[in-house]
Amino acid sequence: MSERSPALGTKSWQTAAGLDAPAKKEIAMRLVSSAENSSLDWKAQYGYIEDIGDGRGYTDGIIGFCTSTHDTLELVELYTKRKPENVLAKYLPALRNVDGSDSHDGLDPNFPKDWKKAAKDTAFHQAQNDERDQVYFNPAVKQGKADGIGVLGQFAYYDTLLMHGSGRDATSFGSIRKKALTKAKPPAKGGDEKKYLSAFLDARVWAMKQEEAHMDTSRVDTAQRVFLNKGNLNLDQPLH
Repeated sequence: MSERSPALGTKSWQTAAGLDAPAKKEIAMRLVSSAENSSLDWKAQYGYIEDIGDGRGYTDGIIGFCTSTHDTLELVELYTKRKPENVLAKYLPALRNVDGSDSHDGLDPNFPKDWKKAAKDTAFHQAQNDERDQVYFNPAVKQGKADGIGVLGQFAYYDTLLMHGSGRDATSFGSIRKKALTKAKPPAKGGDEKKYLSAFLDARVWAMKQEEAHMDTSRVDTAQRVFLNKGNLNLDQPLH
């Protein structure tokens, strides 16, 4: 990340550039890949698949879809709707059966191998991109803009939604946001953006520490918090 984005100047929250601007979205994809796969090359992750022992079954693809959390199932359903004769279609019954559990029943031993085969297909790439946007990226950016937060804040929302989901439990994105709102007002309610984002990141770190698989909070501590403390609310490059 050595190329510096052009300065955008000072703007009100109503007109601030969003994370959905192509250059900013590319940064978001690289940051997530860095945290999830220790690589800035997010496009190399279409074929990634592994059970990392976090209770979510197989983790796969560009953002870490999971066989236990419904999004791998939705992704393969979308891919199959667009391209019925694909190498993953035969796993749909098994994916439906293991949804909500860490089971590999009906998936082993060939699901990982076939996933990597599918990852050579550009139609599968597009399905992953579209599932990511529909379920995670677009909702996060929309909520961020409604709260009046800029690019960094929208990225914090996106990264949180990816990891914690949109459920109703205490560690879901919605609960994390509500926890932050008890500590600070977002800009859309007249609050200070840095104070609100600090409260949001505090709530995010708390949520991560509730689950052993997410106890490593470095994606917040060494990136998002650093950018916030430096006042880089627009995620301008270079980023260290």
